[in-house]
Amino acid sequence: MAKNQFTFNMTEGQLAETTQALDALESTLSELIGLDNAARRSLTKMGQGSEVFCRRALSGLQLNPQIVPPSLDVAVAISKLEALERLLPVVERLRRLAQRATDTQMAVGSDVMDAALEGYGLLKVSGKRQGLDALYRDLAARWAKPRRDSEAAVDA
Repeated sequence: MAKNQFTFNMTEGQLAETTQALDALESTLSELIGLDNAARRSLTKMGQGSEVFCRRALSGLQLNPQIVPPSLDVAVAISKLEALERLLPVVERLRRLAQRATDTQMAVGSDVMDAALEGYGLLKVSGKRQGLDALYRDLAARWAKPRRDSEAAVDA
């Protein structure tokens, strides 16, 4: 028997509202960038442990401008740190929401798969008597193992 453990229903209105909200987020956050894997790997990372280091270093440089070369724009670095502070709670909320959406997708998909598997079993047992053997064969292809080249050569 299908488990039917999870309930989720997205109405057309909710979908439209969600799409509109996502469009607004994408528009508002249009300055967000995308990096490829190579760029991600090559960047120097600032984790939670490095944040205090960065703050103290920038503060020390701001208090002692006589040691800062013209090539290092401390004011820009500080403004980026402030932008990062504003972005962090937004990213955390988006991450939590995305995780909940992924979990919901997985759970509801599991319920759908359970129901489909139960139906597949019913087709296997009593589908022939109902003229559903073609449907059963089509569905059985999902479970068919791919033939190896050596098996195909022996069958030929």
